[in-house]
Amino acid sequence: MTQEQQPRLPAFDATQASPEQKTVLDEILSGPRGNLNGPFLGWIHSPELAQLAQRLGAFCRYKTGLSLRLSELAILVTAARWQAQAEWYIHYPIALKAGVPEALAEQIRIGATPHFDEPDDALIYAFTSELYDAKRVSDATYARAVARFGHETTVNLVGLLGYYALVAMTLNVFGMRAEGQTTLPFAE
Repeated sequence: MTQEQQPRLPAFDATQASPEQKTVLDEILSGPRGNLNGPFLGWIHSPELAQLAQRLGAFCRYKTGLSLRLSELAILVTAARWQAQAEWYIHYPIALKAGVPEALAEQIRIGATPHFDEPDDALIYAFTSELYDAKRVSDATYARAVARFGHETTVNLVGLLGYYALVAMTLNVFGMRAEGQTTLPFAE
């Protein structure tokens, strides 16, 4: 599949950035991400949203209490549910490097019933899928998550899922692609 949709927002010119936009860009570029790949060049059109969202994103990506593997698995499930081209494209290699099996990622991408070798992977998938499908999480799945991760990390997991749903919505609404993306993981 090839990249077909054109971005809906005007191209951002950093040389014309407002002081608020420059502050956001500097914080993103000097932080753990170190790049503007993803929703940031969309959000920059609203500097206050960009600043708040990128700070939330840094927390959700790096400080939830979940391992990188489990965070990235949750992000892949989110990207697949929203069919967020750039979100999948950016996070797929990170997830594989973090230990998410390629076959599991592919099952998630195509919407097949995944096979899990790790109980934590199955729990993250169940929690995420229930939340997206039923708009709730069952008492049993919630209890398993709290027993395994504790209350704080379970709250953080919900935050991570909400943040990456916001990322997916931003990328989808504004037709954004990842830097260097020439193929699409999902049909348009």
